[in-house]
Amino acid sequence: MAGLNLGTLDTTLTQMTLSGADTAAHVTAMAAAHKAQKINEAAQQFEAVFAAEMLKPMFEGLETAPPFGGGKGEEVFRSLLLQEYGKEIAKTEQLGLAKFVKAELLKLQEESSAS
Repeated sequence: MAGLNLGTLDTTLTQMTLSGADTAAHVTAMAAAHKAQKINEAAQQFEAVFAAEMLKPMFEGLETAPPFGGGKGEEVFRSLLLQEYGKEIAKTEQLGLAKFVKAELLKLQEESSAS
């Protein structure tokens, strides 16, 4: 305790208090960024599901070659393939649906936080 300087201790405590406020602001900003990222992901996932559902009727009428196609396995894998097609289409942002979904989700979030 002999080497303890009260002026240094006071300065350190003040810096810790200020950095605590900065930390709270940083945590708030990080939470907002996380929410925005989640909204972006949800909007893109919605667009992917929409695209996959729109592709489904296109593949219903396709017949497969007998030696390598058909059966229950192909039915299962075709739906997985369509899901992946939907994800890839959503990544291109060419449909533009995710933009509108994101805007609506942000609007709903603002309304719920205001009340």
